Amino acid sequence: MGIKSFQGVRKVFKKEFEAPILVADYMTTKLITFSPDDSILDVMEKFAKHHISGGPVLDNNGFLVGIISEADCMKQISESRYFNQPILDKSVKNFMTKSVETIPHDISIFDAAGIFAQHNRRRLPVMKNDILVGQISRKDIVIAALKLSGQNWK
Repeated sequence: MGIKSFQGVRKVFKKEFEAPILVADYMTTKLITFSPDDSILDVMEKFAKHHISGGPVLDNNGFLVGIISEADCMKQISESRYFNQPILDKSVKNFMTKSVETIPHDISIFDAAGIFAQHNRRRLPVMKNDILVGQISRKDIVIAALKLSGQNWK
């Protein structure tokens, strides 16, 4: 005769995933933004002052029209040497990247990591209803993964 248990059916506890995993949870919301009419020299000064390597370019209505980066500034520096001229007071609209890849605010950091892996970008503007709400970088994704690894990954 077998052993009978009088404990009844055991309850199975399912571990709930409570960690924040959305891009909106890790994005930077206080951005240094630029105007298409800003001079490239002013942009370089802001890069140095704020220790950033790029930022979104917004029109007068606050809509995203491009992104400017250190690489875009390098083009200006290179051209000024080639033509043996000092860096002129040229505007951002001549050097910014106009076709900007964006990312929605409500996707997971894992999907964002896949987008970063596919496209060679350091940062992506984060959009909600066609409005810029933040920016996420590859570094932000790495930090998010490290925070999650302490809770869930083994």
